[in-house]
Amino acid sequence: MSHAVTADSHGHAHDAHDHGPQGILKYIWSTDHKIIAMQYMFTGMIMALIGGFMAYVFRMQLAFPGQSVPGFGVVSPGEYNSLVTNHGSIMIFWVAMPVLIAAFGNYLIPLMTGADDMVFPRINRLSYQIFLISAILIIASLFVSGGGFGGAWTAYPPLSSMSEYSLTKLGSSMWLLAVALEFVAFLLGGINFIVTLMNARAPGMKAYDIPIVCWMIVIASILFMLSVGPLIAGAVMLLFDQMIGTGFFDPTRGGDPVLWQHLFWFFGHPEVYVVLLPAIGIVIEIIATFARKQLFGYKIILYTAIVTGILSFFVWAHHQFIAGIDPRMANVFTVTTLLISVPIAEMMFVTVATLYGGSIRFTTPMLWALAFVAEFLIGGVTGIFLGASGSDIYLHDTYFVLAHFHYTFFPIAIIGTFAGFTYWFPKMFGKMMNETLGKIHFWGTIISFNFIFIPLFFLGIGGQHRRIYNYENFPDLIAGQPLRVVATVAMLAMLAFQVVFFINLFSSLKSGKKAGNNPWKANTLEWTTTSPPPHGNWPQDEMPKVYRGPYEYSHPDRDEDYWPQNLPS
Repeated sequence: MSHAVTADSHGHAHDAHDHGPQGILKYIWSTDHKIIAMQYMFTGMIMALIGGFMAYVFRMQLAFPGQSVPGFGVVSPGEYNSLVTNHGSIMIFWVAMPVLIAAFGNYLIPLMTGADDMVFPRINRLSYQIFLISAILIIASLFVSGGGFGGAWTAYPPLSSMSEYSLTKLGSSMWLLAVALEFVAFLLGGINFIVTLMNARAPGMKAYDIPIVCWMIVIASILFMLSVGPLIAGAVMLLFDQMIGTGFFDPTRGGDPVLWQHLFWFFGHPEVYVVLLPAIGIVIEIIATFARKQLFGYKIILYTAIVTGILSFFVWAHHQFIAGIDPRMANVFTVTTLLISVPIAEMMFVTVATLYGGSIRFTTPMLWALAFVAEFLIGGVTGIFLGASGSDIYLHDTYFVLAHFHYTFFPIAIIGTFAGFTYWFPKMFGKMMNETLGKIHFWGTIISFNFIFIPLFFLGIGGQHRRIYNYENFPDLIAGQPLRVVATVAMLAMLAFQVVFFINLFSSLKSGKKAGNNPWKANTLEWTTTSPPPHGNWPQDEMPKVYRGPYEYSHPDRDEDYWPQNLPS
């Protein structure tokens, strides 16, 4: 391996684009940011399939209680708790975060800022390797003695701290260790994102020339770094409670179980914006491209993203309105919760303003981006009821909360991912995806998604409590069984439509139409190199320079309706 080091025009050194072993080993040991991005992307997809299978099993139990589930068998109460817990954990920590932050961040930041790689490529590789260990550990925890952890993804004590309540002593400790390792991985990855954006940009790329999606990923990384510390401290205390019998969260020994809720949600609510901001960034890139219009309010979006990040540290206790906190503080957190909806709504309406008067192209990525706005607004509006302490007292821990949560996280983790993947697929693999199959997959997924979760709003308003194994044991709630069946059948339909996606993916990789360098006629720098990009992203003597912002569409001084950042005036 060559160690001849040269300095590039971006102010950091590189080893003549030698990115480690070639052949099959490059997919294991490579430090190339694009390979690492693919590792995160496809690991996240595999984990999504596992999480989706878990949802299939426990929803079948809810709709047809006590019956054998095809592919699984009869679901016991302990298995039900474990499936619900690990479904939530996997979809948040092992799907949304690795795909939206690590995969897209790794792939896009160097390409969109004109860098040849991440500033710290070996730390980048280590980040994925630690993440992979955490993914293996969380899956292995399902098969140990006692089964997987069943104390809910929020891991509230005493269910998480005392095995006599959760009956999963080893599984709960493995779950906690897996989460801790995943946090380490993303702390390492975040360092790379921040330093690369700040120090390795192409000549001429000023702060306001950086594509919004790059800003969003970096702001999300900063939020993660600032919020995760208290939870790491809480995780250490919880692990001590589990393993050596301390009583940090045991009230009989002077501990406080509500302390865990504070430590968890101080991280947990900024975490929503850690994954939301990259998804919004992806959607903004797509909408600007396919509306063929300059982005409305670039600086407004950037500043409100920063304000959102700051406000996200002052809303956590709206998860604890019935946990016994001081009612006067509940009023404070009601106000801050309503305040944080303002910048998020502003970013949504900026996307609508960008569409106004545009020459809109309804490609598959554009459909996903528009669906993100529509579905996420439903999640935002229903969140207002839960952010107000008076109504939350009634709705807390009902299926209304679950439906609201999925109307925020499904657009983020699933719709945002499909939007970004279908948009950058031509750049990643040099092939075009089939538009007909893409639109079949889109409509099948979106329609079935709404049929899953709209009924759950009504069940929640009717008083259906979440995390109940068999509603036949509650005569007052059994009347909601038809809606549970509707939701489950819709979920089966949605899972079936994902087969269309994988058919499209693999057929496009094998025999899809060649994409060319810039099939969408976009402006950002990643579209100026070949598809897929080579090691180093550009030839050594052709590293890009930047002359303008990323959203100069339909400019009056141009015959073409786009103006790439690297073209001189």
